[in-house]
Amino acid sequence: MAPSAGNQNFQKELNILLVEDDNGDAKAVLRAFRQIRLKNTVTRAIDGIEALDILRGTGGKDKFNAPYVILTDINMPRMNGIELIRELRNDPEHRNAVVFVLTTSGHDKDVTAAYDMHAAGYIIKETAGRDFLQLVGLIDRFWRLVEFPSSGS
Repeated sequence: MAPSAGNQNFQKELNILLVEDDNGDAKAVLRAFRQIRLKNTVTRAIDGIEALDILRGTGGKDKFNAPYVILTDINMPRMNGIELIRELRNDPEHRNAVVFVLTTSGHDKDVTAAYDMHAAGYIIKETAGRDFLQLVGLIDRFWRLVEFPSSGS
């Protein structure tokens, strides 16, 4: 089935921001993206503060282009994933950001906090699979199916 004329996702590339302080986990996610030959640009931030600099184009970082999806860990130094989502929801330019939480924490308080701030999904790293292929496939299907607002909105 051909994409509708109104569906711009097939013409635009989706940028992915991976917010992960653990080098091993970041490498596993990036390796999974390569394995399924996902051509999307993946940018890594090591914590919420660096992620905000990338999204806003501050701190010497180039501004991230829409549309984008954020994959964030919770337990990180300086600014954790829950604090990052809270900051995004209070930012008029990024309040509608699509954020998936990717974490080792299965604590009910973390799951509830993420969904209270409208996380698109909460994925525990162990259930995503050792090589994160299921997660990467989910992100690939997600961006191909959903409509994103134009960057001018």
